Amino acid sequence: MRPVLVFDWNGTLLDDAYAVLQTTNVILNRFGHATIDIKTFREHCDVPLSLLYRSLGMSEDDVATVDRDGSAIFHDTYEQLAGKADLREGARRVLELAHREAASSIIVSNHIVAPLRSQLGRLGINDYISGVLAFENRTTQYKSMSKGERLRLYMQDNGMKPASTFIIGDMPVETEIARNLGLISVSITGGFVSETRLRAAHPDYTINNHHELLPILQGHGFFRNA
Repeated sequence: MRPVLVFDWNGTLLDDAYAVLQTTNVILNRFGHATIDIKTFREHCDVPLSLLYRSLGMSEDDVATVDRDGSAIFHDTYEQLAGKADLREGARRVLELAHREAASSIIVSNHIVAPLRSQLGRLGINDYISGVLAFENRTTQYKSMSKGERLRLYMQDNGMKPASTFIIGDMPVETEIARNLGLISVSITGGFVSETRLRAAHPDYTINNHHELLPILQGHGFFRNA
């Protein structure tokens, strides 16, 4: 049996936490609010991002303005910054290893399929990814099926076994998905939320970079000759 690696995208595979921070500060500045640092961002970040904006003191009217037109205010700033972001440390090595071992790597994301696929191509890892589960477009973002439900249906359709499926993410939501679906949860620090918040969700494992994922997989009997 080969493992299935289910990765979150933003903050987990893609090192874009500072891109989202910069975008958030552009939005805060536009509505007359003080900008924040990365520590504050990681203490408040949540999805959908409207929760973040409210926690930083934005009014309901301001949040509605940001959300209008498929959150163009966010995406028009973010995509330019994300286009310069690299993969997280060790991510390429893990993806290459999984590909060589004929294991599946899947992305489950709150992002949008088309720009995500574009980033996979830019970074040269499209061939390593077996599936991308994300929102179809800006209009449906956070309004259609949740990450957990998308993954549940994908697992059902593809006969994936929970006991050999690992979900790796940088937010507590991935740990919650793992708990609901019976998966093995791995939280990675240095993404969108603080380590304290990650650990409070009680994942099975916490890592600082993707190099630390390999010993976990080997401990479960996978990739032992890597």
